[in-house]
Amino acid sequence: MAEPATDETAVVERARGGDPDAFDLLVNRHQDVAFRVALLVTRDADDAADAAQSAFIKAYRGLAGFRSGAPFRPWLLAIVANEARNLRRSAARRSWLPLPLHQAGDDLLEPSPEALTIADERRRDLIAAIDRAPEADRLVVAYRYFLDLSEAETAAALDCPPGTVKSRLSRALARLRADLSTAEVAT
Repeated sequence: MAEPATDETAVVERARGGDPDAFDLLVNRHQDVAFRVALLVTRDADDAADAAQSAFIKAYRGLAGFRSGAPFRPWLLAIVANEARNLRRSAARRSWLPLPLHQAGDDLLEPSPEALTIADERRRDLIAAIDRAPEADRLVVAYRYFLDLSEAETAAALDCPPGTVKSRLSRALARLRADLSTAEVAT
């Protein structure tokens, strides 16, 4: 159950005041999403874990510069994405463990084997198209749809205005649709 933003603001302020338990609480709340963002950028689980850990260390050291009252998660995810990009540039490995894509209501009805096969093929095609997409497209799509960040949170994480998120997302989705259409025609 998500806590109100004011509770998180209080926890951030306690952490800024030097309370290590408060920062531990922030880490526990955001470590999963931090790892997923890092995985989207690095495409390697070990590198993603390293990038997320480095990001939390940088966030802890940078708490004094954090703007009081601002949302913590987008600020943290921007740090995570930067750390992951830096790590990816220096890493020799390029493997990626794809993220599972879940559809709402999958567990309500027992799908047929044919439907499962088609859904699996579509997921694989979508993951492959996202993998081929430029990093900027991958991030905006992942923040909005895989991580369920709001438009404002996505804008904060990408350090751009909310209107820019809308236009980037629109262009990224159009490119993904075109890529998927081209892949479908080729098969």
